[in-house]
Amino acid sequence: MKQSTPLISIIIPCYNDPYYILESVQSAIGQTSVNKEIILVDDGSNIDTKKVLAKIKSKIDLLITQENKGLSAARNAGIKQSKGDFILVLDSDDFFEPEFCSKAAAVLQNSEDIKIVTCYARRFNDGGIIDIFKPVGGTIENFLLYNAAIGNALYRKKDWEKIKGYDEKMVNGYEDWEFYIRLLAGGGEAYVINEPLFNYRQKKESMRIDANKIKYKLQRYIYFKHSSLYKNHYTLFINYLLKKIEIEEKEKIKNTKRLEFKIGAKFLNPIRKIKKLLKG
Repeated sequence: MKQSTPLISIIIPCYNDPYYILESVQSAIGQTSVNKEIILVDDGSNIDTKKVLAKIKSKIDLLITQENKGLSAARNAGIKQSKGDFILVLDSDDFFEPEFCSKAAAVLQNSEDIKIVTCYARRFNDGGIIDIFKPVGGTIENFLLYNAAIGNALYRKKDWEKIKGYDEKMVNGYEDWEFYIRLLAGGGEAYVINEPLFNYRQKKESMRIDANKIKYKLQRYIYFKHSSLYKNHYTLFINYLLKKIEIEEKEKIKNTKRLEFKIGAKFLNPIRKIKKLLKG
């Protein structure tokens, strides 16, 4: 039996990004073989960004303007006004390859057990491609330990409604990870398309970099918010933390030995030279 083509709502929050937003919107427009709508959320951007958004407005289905409330609130605002069965969030400085939506939608249509469809990500900067990031996906067991998907992924709107959207208290990052934990807490898995269909721009200054500066604070928030889940997976979680500590300790020892070697060489080399001269 042939399935009907689902409507995919592509939600693009934008905050002070006049440089890359057009490329992001164009990637949404260029998604092939899908029924889609594009909703752009201006999260209290500056004048330069608003001028660019005004030019883009005719290319999209809806432009929502609000005061600055953060990424989670902007995503929620766009999704609330969406009409699609499937949701794809896309950051304003990144972009998808044209075939992502059609491939990801086919996966969701074929299995109710799959809650999230993610893919490999091509990380790049002004100098070119840095690497290919390969998320592992999987079930809640993986997501309790780390974010096993990229932040821009496809999922069902009904699942977003069920868990009441993104946590708007999380304004400093890691909101994707926390959202996925709730999405998978009742079962299901994240499926990874083994192709680099997402392009992630690494800038010198970004929300991700700022989030990593306070990662322990953000992790603490997630761990305590979902304490019952972590208690239910106590052995798994403790083993993971101990393994991380062990790896970090080994790295510290390695770096200390490397530093001691450099310092030792610096002081010993002149002595060796003097000895050599005396022998000559």
